[in-house]
Amino acid sequence: MTLPTSGRILLTGPSNVGKTRQTARALAAWVEEHGAEGVAILEFAPQLEREGVLLGGRLDRFIHLPERAWTGILDARAPRAEGDTEAKALALARANAREGIQLIESMPPSRAVFVNDATIPFQHAGDVEALLVACEGAEFVVMNAFAGEELGTDDLISRREREARRRLADWADTHEELR
Repeated sequence: MTLPTSGRILLTGPSNVGKTRQTARALAAWVEEHGAEGVAILEFAPQLEREGVLLGGRLDRFIHLPERAWTGILDARAPRAEGDTEAKALALARANAREGIQLIESMPPSRAVFVNDATIPFQHAGDVEALLVACEGAEFVVMNAFAGEELGTDDLISRREREARRRLADWADTHEELR
């Protein structure tokens, strides 16, 4: 897949289809051509193994994150996979939201922004406007987000995540659905 080198790009799909790998490739290409100055990386992916399969995964599995880039890393939890009750899942989602919003608000104005697992902070409340505002001045934004049924579909967290993903898709210039 060849991604554009400017604009706002959203990559979606189920687990393990290459969303994070494509985001890492876009980051590497940008840094190679433009340098790491003015690059912001938001890492929201939880790292959890389920039935021998890694759910989520961070960009640094595929690329060494540039030291000169601003990097905000959320110690994310996977609410639907880790919460054994709805209340526990919602508590994990609430913690992700609180800490994720703090990272977004601390992100400096940037020329390029790369966001791994963009909907994680919005599983508790689907309003992604803070993220979109933080990316407003960037000339290049690449985000990825989970879009699948293997973690549930009818629960509150899944509904909020779909709402956030729809808003990101409306905002993006390019939306690639990976399968």
